[in-house]
Formats: sequence, structure tokens, C-alpha cells
Amino acid sequence: MRKLHSGMDAWRYIVGSSGGKAAPESYLPLMLAAAGALGILPFAAIRIVHGDWLAAGIDVAIIASFAGLGWYVYVTRRVRAASVAIAILCVAGVLSTVYLIGPQQADWAFPALVAIFYLIRPREAILFATIMIVALLPAILPAYDSHSVTTLLVTIVVTSAFAFAFSFITDRQREQLLLMATRDPLTGAGNRRGLDLKLTDIINTHWRTGAPASIVLLDLDHFKRVNDVHGHGVGDQVLTGITKIINLRIRVTDSLYRIGGEEFVVVLEGANRKHAAHLAEQLRTLVEANELVPDPGITISLGVAELKAGETASDWVRRADEALYRAKDAGRNVTSVSD
Repeated sequence: MRKLHSGMDAWRYIVGSSGGKAAPESYLPLMLAAAGALGILPFAAIRIVHGDWLAAGIDVAIIASFAGLGWYVYVTRRVRAASVAIAILCVAGVLSTVYLIGPQQADWAFPALVAIFYLIRPREAILFATIMIVALLPAILPAYDSHSVTTLLVTIVVTSAFAFAFSFITDRQREQLLLMATRDPLTGAGNRRGLDLKLTDIINTHWRTGAPASIVLLDLDHFKRVNDVHGHGVGDQVLTGITKIINLRIRVTDSLYRIGGEEFVVVLEGANRKHAAHLAEQLRTLVEANELVPDPGITISLGVAELKAGETASDWVRRADEALYRAKDAGRNVTSVSD
């Protein structure tokens, strides 16, 4: 079964697609932490005025915890860790107020549950909600009659169910957005955005582990002539045919991206320049052997580049692009390897 993500994860992806300088998703836990602190602050002030020092101390501790988590998010931008920490604080805050102040504080379970199901993944949230409900029982059972206890528990369960449904739906929407934003609609290959994300991930892995990686940049030779002779419909069929040929040959750990009209990139994780050049030659031979259109036949030119230490994604792609141009200058239907 696939891993479900949280509403926070979905929002992070949506706002992360905007391309702005700021990362709004980094501030959402900060805003929730601020809302929690400000929501409890009036109660802390009232209890201090009335001399209810135990309850006031609990409120102040919760406010300080929210403030600390908000500052942590602001400084580190570690949204996932802060989200889990805030969810834990929500559970701990509800249980501590119920047991130390009184069972009437159980109403705080409702906003806490909504926050939990938004901040963390649904299965994690179900676990947190179950722990909260089970832990609340010893405090509320002796304090209320059976009708009141049943009402409270049923409303908590219903709130959890609605919150879970919200998380599930936003996760599905996240997947659909991710598919639309990172896939080429014609060929099903990844698009330029997907390539950028992949290269960033590979460079980070290379920085940590030193694992090799290479890219093969390929371009269809004289593709405009194909469109002029056979029409754009046949041209689209050629592009999908090229995609199928490449996908049948590359490994499951490799990935294919269409970044231009007739330009593709194959990303090979764990592959050095020699391995990538060998694959490029195989792809060139396979495409030439497949008569995707009778006349003119389809060939491809390829440029290969292995990732160098300290290199950026743009530098890496630029070297592959330069190798591709050398292949074009050499007469096309050629593989060129970058130094």
C-alpha cells in the first residue's frame, strides 16, 4: 500500500510550485505554533490573575513550547520535524490540561485533532488520535455520566474521521498535481521540472556519498523534416515511439525526461561515464534500427556527461549539451562524451 502524505505535504508541494523566492510552506508550522500560543495566552493571563498557579504554569509551558517550535521552524526550515513535534505537543497539551486542571478541558481535543491530521501523515495521525482517546478515558469516565462520555467520544471520533478524509483527499490531489507538474503529457516521460528535481536530489546524494551519476542528452536528427513530410501527428507518434524504445532499454533505476520538442535526457544513477557512453551507443543503434517512419529514417545524436564533484545541475547539463553539439557537428547519428 502506498504511503499517504499529510495535508501539510500537499500544501508544501502546491506552494513550492509557485517559484517564488520565499517558501510559504516553511512558515505554516510557524503560523500554527503562533496560533496555538496566542490561543492559550488569554487563559494563562486569566489564571495568573486568579492565582491558579498550577493551571497557569501548564499554559505558560505550552505557550513556551509553541514559541520554541515556531522559532525552530523560522531558523531551520525543517518543516517535517517541526510538524511532528507540534503534533506531539498538541497531544501532550490536551492530556496535561485534562489530568492537571480537569476533565472539562477535554474540549481542547477537537482543535488538537484537526491540527494533528493536517500536520502529519494520516496513519501517524490515527496513532496519535488513538493514544489521545485511550489516555483520556481514565479522566473522563469517572467525571461524566454515560451519555456525556458517549457524546464526547463520538464527536472526537467523527472529528478524526473528517480530518482523516481531508488528509486523504489532499494527498490524492497532491499526487495528481505532482503528476501534472512533472510529466510530459504526450510521452509520459518526465518534464523539465521533474528533471530539475531529480538532478538536485542526485547532486545532494553525490555530495553525501560520492556515488557516480551520468546523464545522456539526446536529440532527434532532422525532426522538423519528419513533421514537414509526414505531419505533426506522425511526429507525435515518433516521439512516443522513441520514449518506448528508451524505456525498454534503460534500468528501473534510470529515468527519462523530455525537455524540448525533440530533446530528451536519460539520468543514470550509479553509472560512470563509460557505462553511460555504452548505453548511449545502444540507444543510438536501437533507434536507427527501428523504422519509426520509412523516409526519412529517424536517427539520434547523443551527448554524455558524468557528474563532477562540486558541479551544479546547470553546469552538468551544459557539458552534456556541449557534447551533443559536437555530435551534431560530427555529422549526426553520433555519440559524444564530455571530458
